[in-house]
Amino acid sequence: MGMIRHAVSGAALAMLLAASGVSAEEQGPATPDARLVQPPARDPSDLQVLFWTDEQRSERFREMEQWFAGHEVPAAATPRLLEKGTPLSAELQAELQAAMAATGTAGIMVLVDGKIAYEAYGLGMGPQDRWTSFSVAKSFTSTLLGAAVKDGLISLDDPVTKHIPGLAGSAYEGVTVRQLATMTSGVAWNEDYTDPNSDVAQTQSFVIEHGANAIVAQMKALPREAEPGTKWSYKTGETNLIGVLVENAVGEPLAEYAKRKIIDPAGFEGDLFWMVDPRGGNIGGCCLSITLADYARMGQFVLEGGKGAVPDGWFAEATDSQVDFGDSGFGYGYQWWTYPQGTFGAQGIFGQGITLFPDKRVVFAYIGNWKQASGGPTRGEILDLSRKVAAEVR
Repeated sequence: MGMIRHAVSGAALAMLLAASGVSAEEQGPATPDARLVQPPARDPSDLQVLFWTDEQRSERFREMEQWFAGHEVPAAATPRLLEKGTPLSAELQAELQAAMAATGTAGIMVLVDGKIAYEAYGLGMGPQDRWTSFSVAKSFTSTLLGAAVKDGLISLDDPVTKHIPGLAGSAYEGVTVRQLATMTSGVAWNEDYTDPNSDVAQTQSFVIEHGANAIVAQMKALPREAEPGTKWSYKTGETNLIGVLVENAVGEPLAEYAKRKIIDPAGFEGDLFWMVDPRGGNIGGCCLSITLADYARMGQFVLEGGKGAVPDGWFAEATDSQVDFGDSGFGYGYQWWTYPQGTFGAQGIFGQGITLFPDKRVVFAYIGNWKQASGGPTRGEILDLSRKVAAEVR
């Protein structure tokens, strides 16, 4: 359960960065493929996502651009058509619909061989609505890292300080991009919101003091607790560093890079919204919004190897367990969670996820407003249901 608790805190960290009161000028200009969207003025107390009511979450998760600044990126010029395929059995459809109603899941889409085997919505959600991702965004950021590797702009064996010179002289000296991607940097980070002195609790003070340099300034101040590559520790702050690193290497915001490397080749049918941080770049560890069908398209894009946007074999490596959590069968790759029986996925708090079954050619995408941010037992229930879906496929 520890890793789930950290995932909750990670989303809150991203919200602190997004809601830091930075001016529009500091958030950066619009770019050719990434239009800067500014929300109406809000009381800061209304931006504490973890404390929104159930009703507020169901409404606001569909319209995060009304609450936080970000880049909006247009859909693919030629969207990928998702045809109707062989439907799941009536019994399994009934079980999925019952689970959605019981858990507050806003949508489930199942693709088999790229065709829709099941699609359903709840909580007022519709096919054209976007829904926030929370930490599912980490796997998008990982994919953009792979794209930068394909473009020859980054090597996983590069020192992090090559791409973020501001970290020179810190505990990140000697840490590689690969170790950052697997959260095995060995740099200490306390992501416990119950501790007022934790690193995550101090994030706001760094934003106030350092503004656009807050992320690097805070991470540079951290001590080392283990040799690089020897200890896994969940740190959304490090995924945000990956975002900084990729943007420094490619010279554009993640959202704009995603237009060419994910949105167009994957054939997204809806526009993407991605929150900005105090630098004016996008938050690597959180907070993009897309339609349910585009969550599924992302999963299909991954199953098909990335359409040339990433190196050959990138997803086989990124979604392999680079870190094993004991003998549980669970682990962590390059910002992807790995599950027992050769499956893997992206997941975010309150019930977002893309679970992939490569051997069955199945994508199981879901979005939700679960009662517990961590998911609690619901995460396991939905994972078990996705396995039942895969087992039905021949």
